[in-house]
Amino acid sequence: MAKLRNLILVLGDQLDLDLSAFDGFDPERDAIWMAENDTEATHVWCHKKRLVLFFAAMRHFRDALREREWPVYYHALAADRRHDSGPDFAAILTARIRELAPERLVMTECGDYRVHDMLSECAETHGLNLQVRPDRHFYCSLDTFDEWAGSRSSLVLEDFYREMRRTHDVLMVNGKPAGGDWNFDKSNRQSFGRNGPGELPHVRGFRPDDTTQAVIDMVEARYADHPGDIDGFDLPVTHAEARTALRDFVDHRLARFGAYQDALWTDLRFGYHSRLSAALNLHLIGPRECVEAAVSAYHDGDAPIESVEGFVRQILGWREFVRGVYWQQMPGYIRRNVLRAQLPVPQSYWDGDTDMACVADAMANVLENGYAHHIQRLMVLGLFALNAGVHPHAFHDWHMAMYLDAIDWVSLPNALGMSQFGDGGVLGTKPYCASGNYINKMSNYCKNCRFDYRKATGDDACPVTTLYWDFLDRHADVFEDNHRMVFQIKNLEKKRQDAELMTAIRDQAKALKARIEKGERV
Repeated sequence: MAKLRNLILVLGDQLDLDLSAFDGFDPERDAIWMAENDTEATHVWCHKKRLVLFFAAMRHFRDALREREWPVYYHALAADRRHDSGPDFAAILTARIRELAPERLVMTECGDYRVHDMLSECAETHGLNLQVRPDRHFYCSLDTFDEWAGSRSSLVLEDFYREMRRTHDVLMVNGKPAGGDWNFDKSNRQSFGRNGPGELPHVRGFRPDDTTQAVIDMVEARYADHPGDIDGFDLPVTHAEARTALRDFVDHRLARFGAYQDALWTDLRFGYHSRLSAALNLHLIGPRECVEAAVSAYHDGDAPIESVEGFVRQILGWREFVRGVYWQQMPGYIRRNVLRAQLPVPQSYWDGDTDMACVADAMANVLENGYAHHIQRLMVLGLFALNAGVHPHAFHDWHMAMYLDAIDWVSLPNALGMSQFGDGGVLGTKPYCASGNYINKMSNYCKNCRFDYRKATGDDACPVTTLYWDFLDRHADVFEDNHRMVFQIKNLEKKRQDAELMTAIRDQAKALKARIEKGERV
């Protein structure tokens, strides 16, 4: 190779052959750099399947690039740590810069402010220009989002979503929304009813090949103390597998996705959900491909508008929105904690050991699959943490560790902002606090639980309910002027009329929080 012109940096969530960093790539003058590293595996205590997903997908992408006869310098982790060239991106890249002496570094916008800073500082240390190109995987560029946000006093998802629908002509008919409405949420909140979900469609899995199995063996040897089950790994790790997973969803689950997207049930693992978020966030499949497949199903009469709009909203609306918010609000966003919550994440969020049926079932899914659908995340695990007063950054770190689809840009706004209200309303206008009554309405958990969702005090009081009233009591002054909290604050005032009851609730909540702080079973 002649003197190296560009060293192209490709991260584990940028596995796209059409990556903007590859524009103008010349295999005679340019090369690609990728690096598995210990810091990214351990800066949060990563689920074993999350490590397998990232490293297996990266190695398959490396092989796809080499099939193009593009030079790839790849740092692979081994079971023996002595083979590492360095602990993190900066150290490993430094060694390669000294060897190759590139004229310039090139990358596509990354999904993590911390990593962006690390790579920028490394380039500066070596006197190299780091060219950062837009990530066209997304519908909305960061500049476009900033223009949309402009001088708005608040950022409202619904406004953004409608603008995206118009701009990209998705589910639009003569300038109006298909089906006559922008939003079918009211049709998409059904529970499974008394008889449960019945027989659910099989979710397509993918048997590990030799490359993936080598990663599984390495993770099991090197990160044996990390949480989560490693057995049964079957996620897509290539572009072809991701497309097959999309087709499986559209053909077998999309039609009923809308109605039951919020529903909960014991031992429900994926339900009618797509299970595509991890592949999407690693760029193994693009959002346009997913949206177009769903919209085609609607036009072909294979899926109702309620389901298709609900799916499109998650990708074209929410996913694009939280990315824009992340980059607009960082770096200060990660430090926000308006409710001054201080508790650690409950121990049961690492090991699943609890008598709370809702938390136990959600955590069984997280530990087994590194997955929980959005209501399990927000209104079971997020809800209990919010009510208890878990520090939003600690909750975000846990979210990053345990969910396979977690990248900083998507995790931080969802975990710190939407779930824990740490941002004070940037992402949502109210906290998603509730008692055990909500969980009872949407699931069968409470029927099989030793706690009574209706009770806030006593040996059989539901911890979710106890901590809900304590949460409102602690923060009533913060929310008393929030128009979306009027009903809940009025109910609190009624509760406060019974001073003896409120004292009992506060005492029981204090004991629960003390156990969480000590890492004891709750």
